[in-house]
Parts: sequence; structure tokens; C-alpha cells
Amino acid sequence: MDTHDVSETPQFLELLKKQQLNLRDAQSRKGQKPPPGKPRWETILHFRLQVAENITRDKNLYYMASSFVPPPYLPCVTPVQQLSKVLIGDLVLETHHRGKYLLLRCVTPQDRMTAVLAIAEDEKGDVILLQVYHQEQASETPEDILVEGGVVIVKEPYFKATSSGGYGLRVDHVSDIVFLPANDKRIPEIWQRPSLRGDTATTWKTKGNASFNASRYRAAIAAYTRALDCSPMAEERQTILLNRALAFLKTKAFDAALADVEPAATSSKPPEKALFRKAQALYGLQCFRECCDVITALRLAYPNNGAAKDLLDLAIGRLAEQTYGRYNFKDLRAEASRLRPPHLDRATYIGPVCIKPSGISPGGRGMFTNKAVAAGDLLLCEKAFAHAFVGESDKAKLEDMTILLDTATDRITMGAQPELINMTIRRAYTNPSLAPAVTGLHHGTYQPVEADSVDGEPVVDSFLIRRIVALNSFGCPLTSRDEYLRAAPEPLSTSKSKSAFHSCGVWPTASYINHSCDSNAHRAFIGDMMMVRATRNLPVDTELTFWYHPPSTDPVPYLEEQRPLLRSWGFMCKCAICRDLRDSPTTVFRALILPLEGGTVKKAAAVAPRLAVSELQLFLARAYEQRMRPVESARQALASLESVGFVIAGGDLTSQPAGAAVGGGAGAVVKVREWGLMVDHVIDCWMFLRNAYRRAGAAPELAAAAEGYAKTSYRVCFGEDETFEETYGYFP
Repeated sequence: MDTHDVSETPQFLELLKKQQLNLRDAQSRKGQKPPPGKPRWETILHFRLQVAENITRDKNLYYMASSFVPPPYLPCVTPVQQLSKVLIGDLVLETHHRGKYLLLRCVTPQDRMTAVLAIAEDEKGDVILLQVYHQEQASETPEDILVEGGVVIVKEPYFKATSSGGYGLRVDHVSDIVFLPANDKRIPEIWQRPSLRGDTATTWKTKGNASFNASRYRAAIAAYTRALDCSPMAEERQTILLNRALAFLKTKAFDAALADVEPAATSSKPPEKALFRKAQALYGLQCFRECCDVITALRLAYPNNGAAKDLLDLAIGRLAEQTYGRYNFKDLRAEASRLRPPHLDRATYIGPVCIKPSGISPGGRGMFTNKAVAAGDLLLCEKAFAHAFVGESDKAKLEDMTILLDTATDRITMGAQPELINMTIRRAYTNPSLAPAVTGLHHGTYQPVEADSVDGEPVVDSFLIRRIVALNSFGCPLTSRDEYLRAAPEPLSTSKSKSAFHSCGVWPTASYINHSCDSNAHRAFIGDMMMVRATRNLPVDTELTFWYHPPSTDPVPYLEEQRPLLRSWGFMCKCAICRDLRDSPTTVFRALILPLEGGTVKKAAAVAPRLAVSELQLFLARAYEQRMRPVESARQALASLESVGFVIAGGDLTSQPAGAAVGGGAGAVVKVREWGLMVDHVIDCWMFLRNAYRRAGAAPELAAAAEGYAKTSYRVCFGEDETFEETYGYFP
């Protein structure tokens, strides 16, 4: 939704078609043995030169990366001990070798592209290119994933042709590769390091501490795990577990950290570090009430712990947000403007809503009100499960953007979608307790595996996540208000709602809201927080909707645009606006930009809003305001609101004598009886009304009411109204 789709751009479409041809050519060789390749020494040398070239590449040159989605395949869910070993020479092209595994040792340093790459050898000395996807980004960790000399098991290896014309192993599922510790008994003796034999728990703990101090947290976790395998005494075991928990916290593996601290934290005399690290893990999992309980116990037992007081203050603030929806939105905006990426330390608030079967999406689910709400009420304020940010400068955009080409769906998007897919997979894998929030989302006809773990590790289906991200992710600006102000010079402001964004995220709860052009809810963004507010007064048990693809002022191309964009979700919009557009002849639409009489409009604007008419009336309201003609400006502003479905009582200055003050009568009151479509220019309409009432000398209640409605509309469109005066204080 609102992502930058470039599927019709010729240069990218040509790239997609070329990749599809390459895939068809590769598939034609399925089951064949590859022709003889380069000798071992040459393969290794060529790769080492490539790594060196990438290291020394001019950092001032930036290239927009491309990422191809291969045909989907399922992860291995068979335990390693039930698989049989194969060698590189046994592999055949374009084949998933089900029931098999490869034992490999990396013989080169790694290289990072869209995947982590290295040359690996088997026990016979044959070498192969190994490509591992969905590992930590270089920005997250300075460590190597594929360590030279490290040994891995690749489960059910996928042997395929590479884009460069060679051959290699591709690992798309995180759980399909097993990184073996140096002392693992499955490592052949010729690959073992003699110096590691006979090491003690203390030695490994010391190695872990050194790695931790060097910010090499993966290595630290591996060393601490090895220390635990050495059967340390109870006291030392507890120390090692607490040290490993801290390393897990650094990698945001909160589930694992919690498991490590739990034995000590629940003992009769829990250590200070155990309680504090448990609280940190609970905070990271957004379990703020439990976090507060643990810190309270910690402060009672260890009252001099200053860090605990600071964490308690944070947790109390998050708990208030989570429970009551109490946010300081100015602080959110300040944090979003300061942080890069703009990932805010805030909690998710689920308001007066619930998820249940939908009438809009047969067989699917939707979001409903569970009590009556008013226009402007906060329904949801959700922190993204994952959020990928594209910087605003030209340099940052080139660094952060990728072209994602999906050969299965023929979709091409530009932005941070590949990074978002990777982040979503990593978070679901690292914290399996959080994974169901995403894996339970709509994924079309894709059939994932049923197993959720194998060999004691989570199973995360990368292609399921890709599909879920494609159907449920939202494109988003840094803040909705700033995006609106950037588009302010546009003469007709509904165009401000139609941007396609390169930053994107996954907000699982908001994903249950179904589409309608004639929506009753509106989303806005501050960093990685999405605010959803009601655009109308809604009774209990009303299904919420917002638009996936915003309605347009030009209906003919809008209907043409909507078909491919909504087809990926498996439906066409059946709202009153779309039904009216489809049912009416094109000549009627062209006529609607004029104030015609005679019933050319099939439905009243309150039923089927008229965006084209509304924009023209807004233009006239602005023109009359600039000419100091408040009566006409108010009339056109009211008409513009009514054209997008508002039903308004009073507020018309037309019946008053020119220049006379309005002191009473119907014109002295302006009241919204029914709220209409909440497009951005609604705010401008109310502000034109406010100014018109002031200039006409109308009763003060009129201007105050108009400004109140403007503030409510602002709160809906931008998620907050704390910056209203800053934005509209000097509205002309």
C-alpha cells in the first residue's frame, strides 16, 4: 500500500523479462549435471579478488541494487539426523535435494551483496559458491556470517545457475543452514582445530568476554554456548548464562535472553543482573506491565541501582501508552526527526477495536469497533513489527533503495522492500514468540509448512514472509505532516494524498483493516509509528476501512489504475464511489467539473463523494479568499465539503447583507451532521470557512466551530493535533 510500484516502467520491465528468460533457461537444465567449471585454485582466487575489489571500491560511487525473487520453495522441516549426506559432485542443477544435506567448510572470506557469499569446500576438496540470504545486515553487526574456516551444514541444498552464468548453492530459509561450533563432533577431524581440544568452561567464558568487548556478539554467544557444554559448576554456569543473555540482548534476541536469565531470576535470591536483564528482555518484547513488576522487585532488593530507576520510568511511560493511548506526539515528532532510521521507543496502543470475520472480505477478517467512537478518536497507534527507511537526501536514497523484481507476480517495486523482507524474517526468527503476529496475516494462496521448529531452532518460511510483506506492507513518509507540507505548493491538495513512498513497514494489527475508497478510518505516520483514527462518528460493531489505493479526481484513469493495484489483493473495490464510477458514462465525469443541473449525478455526494467537483470548489474558495470576498469563499468551501460527503447544517453567509455582521439565525451555527471523505484538503476548507467568518464579521461561534472541525480533520489526517497551531496559525 502506497509503495512505489514501477511494474510498467520500460527499463525495469525489460530487466524483469530478461530475468524470467534466464529462469526458464535454467529450468530447462533441471536435473542435469553442470559442465566442468574452473579449477579449485582459480575459483578461490577469483572470489578473493572480487572481495578485495568490493572493499576498495570508491565509496563515493553508488549504484541502485536489484533483488530478484526466485520461484518459491519450502524450508526443510526434517531434523538433520534424519537427512543423508551428499557431496558437491552428487548435486544436479535446479534441484532441491530433499532428504539430503551438505557438510561444507568456508575457504574464503565472505562477501556481502544482496546475500552473504563465500566459496566453500566439501570433504573431497571440491568447491562451490555458497549464497546465504536473510542474515544480519552489515549495519547491524560488523561480524562475518560465513567465517573463513567455519563449518556449516546446508539442509536440502538448492543447486542452481547464478546470474553471472556460474553455479552455486542458494539458501533462502534461515533455518536451512546450521553453523557448527568448532568442537562439533560432526566436523571431520581434518577440519578440526587441535588447539580447541580440551578447553575448559572458564577458557571459553574468557573467549566469550573478549568477543563481547569487541562487539562481536555472535562470536560471544558461540563461545558462551561452548562454555556451557563443558559442564561448569553451578555458580559459573549462572555467570555464563547471564553473560550470554547480555549478548542476546545486544542482538535483540529477547526470547533467548529471557530464557537464559529465567532460572536465576526466579530463584529464592535472584541476582541483581538477572532481574535487570529480565526486565530489559521484557521491555524489548513490549511486555511493559511484566517489566514494571520485575523492576519493582529489583528496586526493593537493590535500591541503589540507578539504571533500574531509569528503566522503570521508561517502562511506566510505555505502559501508559500501551494501556491508555497517552502519547506526547510532539516528542514523537522530535524523536523521528532526530533518529536515523526513525525507530521510536514507543509502545503499541490497541484502542476500541477488535478483529473478527469480515463482511467486506468474505472468508477473511477485518477490524471492528467494539464501542461507539467519534470522528478524530484514536483507534490504534501501532509500532511497526519491522520498518525499513530510505533517507531523504539523494545520496541516502541511492544507498538505501533497491529494485525488487518478483518473477512470479510480475511486480516490480522501488524502495526498501528487500530490506523490509529481511528485517521481518530476522525478527520472526530471532524472537519466535513475536512471529505469529506476522505469520498469521493474509498470504493469499501460498501454502506454508506447518512445522514451526526443527532441530531446536525456529522455522521461518522466507517465501511466506515475502508474500505477507507484498500483501500487508505500507509505504510511509517520515511523517505525514511533513509530507503534506512538502506538497503544499500544489494548487489542488488532494494530490498530496497520492504519493508513493520508498520507506515501508509492516504493522500487523493495522493490516486487518480492509479497503474502501469511501473509508471511515485514516492512517498517518510518525517514524515507525502508525496512527489510525476514525474519520466519522461510528457506532459499535462497525467494520473499519481505509484505502489501499487512494481515490482520484480523474475517474477514468483511476479505474484503470485500480485494477492492477487491487488485483494483487484478490478483489475489486465495491464501495459506493467505485460502483458509481463504473455505472456512469465517461461523459458524465467530464461534465462534473461544471456546476450542471438536471440530475447528471447518479447518487448524492453524501453517498458517492465527488472529488473532482470538490477540488474545483476548493480552488474557487481560495480565489475568493484572495479577493477578500468572504461570503463567496464560505459558500464554495461549504460546497467543497459537501462534495466529499459532508452533511453540514448552517454556516452559509449568502443570506446575510453584504458587510453586515451575522448575529443570529441559522447562519450563526455551523454543525457537521455527517462526516465525509477525509482527504487532506478538508482541513483547508474548514480554515477558509474560519477566515471567511472572521472577515465577514460573523458571530465568533462560527469561526470557533470551523477551527474546531479543522483541528479534528488535522488530527485525523496527521495522527495528532499538537502541531496544528504551528502549521495553520498563520493560515492566509
